[in-house]
Formats: sequence, C-alpha cells, structure tokens
Amino acid sequence: MVRRDEQLHISVPKPFRCPISMDVMRSPVSLSTGVTYDRSSIQHWLDSGHDTCPATMQILHSKDFVPNLNLRRLINLWAQSHGPFSPASSPTLSDHQLRGLVQYLAAENEKFNQNLFDSLSKMVNFAKSKDDNRRFLANFNGFVSAVVGVLNREGVEIEVLELVIRLLDLISSQNGVVEQLQQLIIKANRNCLSSIQLVLQSGGLSSKIESARVLDSIAIDADSKRLIAEKDGLLTVLNRLMSSETDQTLHGVVFSCLVSMSVTRSTKSELVRFGLVQIITETLSNRDVSASLAEKALKLLSKIATCAEGRSEISEEARCVAAVTERLMKGSMAATEDGVAVLWSVCCMLGDKRARECVRRSNGVAKILLVMQSGYGEGHFMRRMCGDMIKVLSVGLGIGLSYDTMTKHIMPC
Repeated sequence: MVRRDEQLHISVPKPFRCPISMDVMRSPVSLSTGVTYDRSSIQHWLDSGHDTCPATMQILHSKDFVPNLNLRRLINLWAQSHGPFSPASSPTLSDHQLRGLVQYLAAENEKFNQNLFDSLSKMVNFAKSKDDNRRFLANFNGFVSAVVGVLNREGVEIEVLELVIRLLDLISSQNGVVEQLQQLIIKANRNCLSSIQLVLQSGGLSSKIESARVLDSIAIDADSKRLIAEKDGLLTVLNRLMSSETDQTLHGVVFSCLVSMSVTRSTKSELVRFGLVQIITETLSNRDVSASLAEKALKLLSKIATCAEGRSEISEEARCVAAVTERLMKGSMAATEDGVAVLWSVCCMLGDKRARECVRRSNGVAKILLVMQSGYGEGHFMRRMCGDMIKVLSVGLGIGLSYDTMTKHIMPC
C-alpha cells in the first residue's frame, strides 16, 4: 500500500506542465514573452484583468498567443508511451512536499520572490481540487501562518498577493481557519490589511471578490469589525468598488462586508458621506438585480438607518423609500423586516412627511398591514414598528386604528 507521503505527482517532464495549473498541457500556447501555458489557464489569467506574463512578470505589450504545435506533438507522444493519462486528475501534494513549501514561504531571505508564484499556484490548484485537500492544508502545522506571512511582507507583487487571497478564501470554511486568520491578520496589527486593500484596489475581479469575502469572514466580533472599518482608506476603496464595478457578485460581497463593518456611528456616517444610500437606491430600483443582492442591500440600508445622517439621507431619496416599499414581502422574512425597519426609521423616528407620503403613494399602508397579518410580522418588535407606521400613515385617511406604539428597540445614534 502506498503511504500518503509517497503520493507524489506523476513523473512528468517539466516542460510539459503548465506553469499556472501545474497539470500536463492539453493545448499549449505561447505568449510574446516565449513562455508556454495551457490555453485555458492563460486565458483565465488574462480574462481576470492581468497584463503580465505569470512566470516572468513582464508587462505584455500584446495579449495574443500562438499554439505551440511542436510541444503539443511531444506531449501526445509522451502520453502514448506512458499509457492513458487524464489531465483532469486531481493534483497531489505529499506531507514532505507541503512541509517544504511551508518552510519556503516562511523563509526570510533575499531569494524570497523567486518561484513564489509557482509555489502558491501549486497550492491553489491543490486546494481547488476537492474539500479533502482544503482540509489537509488547513490542518497542516504552520500552513495558515506561513501563507498569511506573505501578506505581511513589503514589496510582494500583486499577482502573488492575489494567489495568497485565493488560497485563504478557499480554506476559510475549514474548522478553526477563520479564528486563525482573525488572530494573524487583525489581532497582530500587522501589514496584512494593507495587502488585502491593495488587492481590492488593483487586483482582478475575482481577486477583489475573494478579498472582500476574506475580510467579511474574519469580522467575527465587535473588535475585529471595528479594527477593519478603521483601517485607513479601506472604506473608501470598498465604496469605489461599488461605483466603478458593475458585477453583481462583487456588489453582494462588498455589501456583506460593509454590513459586518457597520458597528459604530462614525462608520455608518462615513458610508453615508460616501454616497452609499444612492448606490443602494440604484440597486433596489433595478428589477434585474438578484434577490440575494437586493436582500444584502436592504440589510446594509437598515444598518445605515440607525444613525441620524443615514435617516436624513434616506428621507431625501424619494426613490429609495419607494424602492424599499416596493420590495416588502417580495423576498425573505429577514429582508422584509429590514425593509420595515428602514421605513419606520424615516416615517416614525425621523417623522419625515415626504417619506410618509412616498410610502402611501407606493401602496405602503396595505403592504404593512399585510406584513402584520402574515408570518413576517410575528416578531414583537416588528409588530410594534408596523403598528407605529400604520398610525402615522393613516392620519388624514379616515382609518381608525389603535396600536401600542412603544418602540424602544431602536435607539437614535
């Protein structure tokens, strides 16, 4: 029986392996730098927004590539002489190999950047293969700290930082990893958050999504949420992503990240100043956005509505109030409760007449009554908020209603 630490890669000539995936190339193509990659791997690299050659880090003056027919013939001859071979077979790493990679990442020497991209690429492809591989990496002694250590170094290329983020995102769901990441990235107060911020600014789309997910995953208590939010320039970067990018997946993870970070009045006020209410309004007004994205937008808006600046800005945006009213009972129970909380904050707590009129025009009275009569309004606080709104919205409409209007669960900031 073959031991685990003896399960090495198939003995494949090095020129036959793609420098990115480390698998045998099925369709080798060469860039202008002369380096050859498998077509699918390099195409994904270029489609992610990169303009460099992964192996040499040279700027590509042309992103065109040409088939390497000679190498393809050699690979086919090699495959025929070595029996059937499945390029899609799962990559493997032995204990011995991984120990060497961890030691390499943790080493402090002048040759640190040499072959770093290849080493991390190998780990990423191993982790992407299956959950058992991700569990193996997460439980390997010193692995997480060695990988995070790369984020803490200065002068590391953006392409390398992207691989580190991708690797951390892949293993973050494994038991105990999030707690380790929180300790290493936040509690140690090192350079890691700056590296993540750099990827959010300059990385490819997928890397930006993964970076926001990593930030969200480590914001697991009040202290970590506050420390992340207080990182100089980070809120600005996240806000710019919402304005400059249109990808719904990215917007969703950034919304989730901002929800986690919105624990202090100063953070919420800063988000309002950045124009986040307008961005959320556009999201909620767009009928083509996914239900998941709309719910995350409502959750963030309900956070912003707990500060005075947020309530004032929401009341100024008639389209925002209308969009929230329109989405009542069109999503999950949590989304409807967030919507009710937003409307209550401007109609009752702020007492804005324009907001009340906008809710009325959007058939809000009937919708709020329906919320109260349905399972959505079973919560004690939810029923009280609905009752408060029915009272203020029915003024002048000739509707006689009597509800207990004690609402002490939301305190003004």
